[in-house]
Amino acid sequence: MSAAPAIVLIAPAHPDEMQAGFGRYVAEYDVRLARSCHDALQVTHDIVRAGGTVALFASESVLPDAEVLVCFHKLREKVPTARRVIAAHWDRFITDAPGLRPGMAKGKYDAFLLMPRGTRDEEFHNAITDLLSDWGSTVADPEVVSVKIVSPVRDGLTLAIQDFFDRMGMPNKVYEPDSDGGRYVLDQWDGEPAYPLVCAINRPVVHATSVRDVAVAMYGAPTELDLDHVVDLAVVGGGPAGLAAAVYAASEGLSTVVLEAEAIGGQAGTSSMIRNYLGFPRGISGMRLAQRARNQALRFGAQFFTGQVVDELRPGTGGDPHVLCTETGEVRARAVVVSSGVAYRKLRVDPVEELVGMGVYYGAAMTAAREMEGQDVYVVGGGNSAGQAAVHLARFARSVTILVRRPSLAETMSAYLIGEIEYNSRIHVRTCTAVVDGGGDGRLEWLALEDVQTGERERVPAYGLFLLLGAEPRCDWLPGAVARDARGFVLTGRDVPQDFWADGLPPEPLATTVPGIFAAGDIRAGSMKRVASASGEGASVVPLVHAYLAP
Repeated sequence: MSAAPAIVLIAPAHPDEMQAGFGRYVAEYDVRLARSCHDALQVTHDIVRAGGTVALFASESVLPDAEVLVCFHKLREKVPTARRVIAAHWDRFITDAPGLRPGMAKGKYDAFLLMPRGTRDEEFHNAITDLLSDWGSTVADPEVVSVKIVSPVRDGLTLAIQDFFDRMGMPNKVYEPDSDGGRYVLDQWDGEPAYPLVCAINRPVVHATSVRDVAVAMYGAPTELDLDHVVDLAVVGGGPAGLAAAVYAASEGLSTVVLEAEAIGGQAGTSSMIRNYLGFPRGISGMRLAQRARNQALRFGAQFFTGQVVDELRPGTGGDPHVLCTETGEVRARAVVVSSGVAYRKLRVDPVEELVGMGVYYGAAMTAAREMEGQDVYVVGGGNSAGQAAVHLARFARSVTILVRRPSLAETMSAYLIGEIEYNSRIHVRTCTAVVDGGGDGRLEWLALEDVQTGERERVPAYGLFLLLGAEPRCDWLPGAVARDARGFVLTGRDVPQDFWADGLPPEPLATTVPGIFAAGDIRAGSMKRVASASGEGASVVPLVHAYLAP
């Protein structure tokens, strides 16, 4: 059995109070005490040399031999995946806060907390367990495996299946066929082995030919609905907009069904840490935000079907319901919210496209990040998703280079992320640069980069390429009666051409050109492409649905 992950406490002035504050973690973590930055570095060196790892560093705000943020920087070089917390003694909490809090915005550490003043300081422990939970879901191998995946090779499909389960918040692990876990699954499989095999608790073993196979096996297909039953609201897309619509609609008594093509959370679900979402001062991962919202909607009675690509929407006429068609069944609904989001644009460099899943990934691919340890990695994109991916990858990779065509990141990325990137010594930014070629023997090994101003090219070694190239709408399945702009985004409200206005009045703000069909989130023309704004639109659409259904 592997050693327990360590929590290193750095407490020169108040060691007893600090140890007492972390007393409840001793049973499951290797809690060590250091009294200076030098001691903490030595303790960390000993842990790593013995094959262990550190999950969390917690330090007083003042150290005898270094500034605390300088110490954290040195510790980060030794264990970049560890979370870092300042637990200031109550004598220094107020005086030290102004000088230290700005460091959180640059990612120098994760939380500024008041050291517990007694037992059961649950506000303190809520912060600590959040950070440990985030560490456990993104870094550590799961202690309890909910899903076993058996495959002799780590190919693109196996990685995609892992990524699906990671985004759904289900601990999983890949096993070789001749391992104990592999033999356990094979014993339950009837017939010749075919890989990958997926075995989840209380479900039959599935031979997966796609992520969709796994999603349907896990969460069911629309055919499980009574097809004679018409739901009040069908939501297409389980990203922030769709989840918010589901929560508010179901909580207000509307029978609600959500159809999601991939994993719940959409693109936002792949974000390693969203730091500017209202109400989460320490940030929250996209996966956790999505799964909390899904559980909230389930609590109110919403139904979810993942792995369901909607191929067609047939608008109802004369009071008939709208019909959503998928390969596995149909859903009939009195109202529809289109919140299917956007897809990342393709790079359209054929040799690189051929290596998708083999070192080349569209999106953040959280599962693949752990495979990048000690490697040189590239991220293409200048938006917040690209910045968040780069910060997360830097916990594992030796170097992360962000490639953008623009002269800077300032036009497209939030300032807090730019500051975090500038501070991180493992992340570099190359502006006015594009990927024009790449290759390798069975997986990505090199890239050709071009300066878009001079045309000069350079070949660089690369183990991973993560493409977050901006948005293309996912709405080919919509009927022609739903008006779209020149780029394919759905038009709503005053953006709808006046030919479609009724009595000289535009549709409601989130209503499309078809009565009873609404749009929210990134799919909508003019949307802000931010998690918070998408959530707001999802909540705002529900009163419009009520008003439509009221007659």
